[in-house]
Amino acid sequence: MHGDMIIRITKYYRILHKLKSLGLERVFANNLGDAAGVNATVVRKDFSLLKIIGQKRGGYEIDNLIASLDKILGKDKPQEAIIVGCGRIGGALMRYRGFASDGIKIVAGLDINTHVCDEQECPIPIYPLEQLEEIVKKKNIQVAILTVPEQEASDLFRRLCEAGVRGFLNFTPIGLKASKDEEDKHIIIHNVNIALELEQIFYELNISDNHML
Repeated sequence: MHGDMIIRITKYYRILHKLKSLGLERVFANNLGDAAGVNATVVRKDFSLLKIIGQKRGGYEIDNLIASLDKILGKDKPQEAIIVGCGRIGGALMRYRGFASDGIKIVAGLDINTHVCDEQECPIPIYPLEQLEEIVKKKNIQVAILTVPEQEASDLFRRLCEAGVRGFLNFTPIGLKASKDEEDKHIIIHNVNIALELEQIFYELNISDNHML
């Protein structure tokens, strides 16, 4: 699946859970599309590519859709991650309660200072960086969130790769890129540059304002 489709599938998944919570049992492509901001043809095409079949008159059974998307999104397996770097961004992510509602669990933090986050505010245990490989192996971690300073990012990324981590959400100031050997291990990196995202928003607003003149 390409990026846009993954985003749509995730939207469908959340919408389906909301519909189920309202007591609905079936949904039509046009209803799901309206809620997700796409037309019914896109919904049907997405589900067709995923080999999910509905009925023209009866639509889709919500429970069956959720079960299918559970497997496609990996929700039928534990979705656990660690945070490496527990400063301001890392600490905020560790305190964020929204992960649980999406079935994601942050099981540990790692930092050079294990007291960087107040224990009463942060219920997740923080371990010293020296235990990185041990924690990854013990907890069978596949995904890490990196929020460390720029000068430490590359070395910690390599250590995590060698320890067996394959998925990265990178909040560090530098963009990480997998080497050829790491690409062969199917390493997945999502670089999040908040400043760049904000620049893009300002750029699009500026273009929009100019078009209105």
